[in-house]
Amino acid sequence: MAIGGTYPMLYAFYGADGRLRREAFDRQIAAAVAAGADGIAVLGLGTEVFKLSLAERRQVVDWVLAETAGRLPVAVTIADGNMPDMADAARHAEQAGAAWLILQPPRPPASGADLITFFATVAGATRLPVAIQNAPEFLGIGLTSAELLALNDRAPNIVAVKGEASAVVIARMIDALGGRMAVLNGRAGQELTDNYRAGVAGMIPGVETMDRQVAIARAFAADEGLADRLYADLLPVLTFIMQSLSSFLTYGRLIAALRLGIEPGPARVPYDPPTNHGLTWSRRMADRLGPLPS
Repeated sequence: MAIGGTYPMLYAFYGADGRLRREAFDRQIAAAVAAGADGIAVLGLGTEVFKLSLAERRQVVDWVLAETAGRLPVAVTIADGNMPDMADAARHAEQAGAAWLILQPPRPPASGADLITFFATVAGATRLPVAIQNAPEFLGIGLTSAELLALNDRAPNIVAVKGEASAVVIARMIDALGGRMAVLNGRAGQELTDNYRAGVAGMIPGVETMDRQVAIARAFAADEGLADRLYADLLPVLTFIMQSLSSFLTYGRLIAALRLGIEPGPARVPYDPPTNHGLTWSRRMADRLGPLPS
């Protein structure tokens, strides 16, 4: 399948017992379907994947694929940090019904040559299309465009790149890749219309604004001016939540819960608790955006 479109990244919500809440995933999936999302993504930075155990990651994949039941394609992020576990996770996601995978790099940072070997080995465990999360701004590790092309030569099912960068950086990457790999961006949808002007294949925003981002993507294809106006209306929310990754996880998740009509529940440590001002402003923004569809 071709990789592209608006794929909101699901949040992890926890109960009072500290366990993941399945009904919160189900509600997000229902909202994504109703909002007209092209697909959904899970187990990325927005799902707080590095706070989840190996068993929890597998459980989330099973829950999400069972609930979507073919209604939307699902992109599963593979972030287990070592080749054997990531290869197993890739096979598990494929068997569960994932449409494509997003591979995160290992830690600590490695050389470009080692990353190429790492990603190619994991990609070899699956027949699914694969994207590489190339986000040195957030992860502290990444590949150059030349290295990405070398990786595509070595593992032809690695066909896309998921960045977390400015539209200018993304445009430079798209030009350098010359159409050989699709490029998607995240950053909660900042610079959304300029990302489309740069030529992104799609975006992976958060759940909190996914309905607006779907509408902007559709508007852009017919009327860039309208898309810019819709984006300008959304920009204060994106600016508020995207001051940092921790801010996104605190306030993006909170606004998503308010718009979904669910309790945000406790956070899993470590986390930055919301301030009184942050709570007030999150509620104001959620009220202004209105409920997410169901």
